[in-house]
Amino acid sequence: MSTRLMLISHAATAATRSAAFPTDEPLDAHGLADAAALAGVLPRADDVRCGPALRCTQTAAALGLATTVDEGLRDGDLGRWAGRTLDEVAAGEPEAVAAWLTDPSAAPHGGESLHDLLDRAAGWLRALPEGARTVVAVTHPMVIRALVVDAIAATPASFWRIDIAPLTRTVLRGGAGRWTLRATAAPLG
Repeated sequence: MSTRLMLISHAATAATRSAAFPTDEPLDAHGLADAAALAGVLPRADDVRCGPALRCTQTAAALGLATTVDEGLRDGDLGRWAGRTLDEVAAGEPEAVAAWLTDPSAAPHGGESLHDLLDRAAGWLRALPEGARTVVAVTHPMVIRALVVDAIAATPASFWRIDIAPLTRTVLRGGAGRWTLRATAAPLG
């Protein structure tokens, strides 16, 4: 028996639209409307979870989901870069950005390294209860990319080659270290 895990990326925020490292910002008006337009289209789920950030809880509510907040689905910690755009950080700290993008153990921003995020995501995936069921999780693009990397046993470098847009649906099927990437669709619908 296998688990069907549907990962949904939160809807758009001002940070996602401006390519900024996020803070705990709310959805923007368009993101909220896009999520609300999709209410009722998700399959029935046995377990529905979301990350603790406002953008995840608002997305889940707009989708009409009654969720349990799961700390394991929290976004990657980008430390002092939060709230700044990638271009802004790259202009002021080009060596730090290069290290962050090429060394999975680097955390020049003072937050979580890619290795830390990958380990946390892998632990979350391993902790999912076994059995034939459907789990829906509303979370962040970074977390979804980390879960996909773990599921398909990819290298950390693969993390940077996965694009997860707002309201993307990514489906994994399996359990106990034998996950398969079943589908990805962006945006949800």
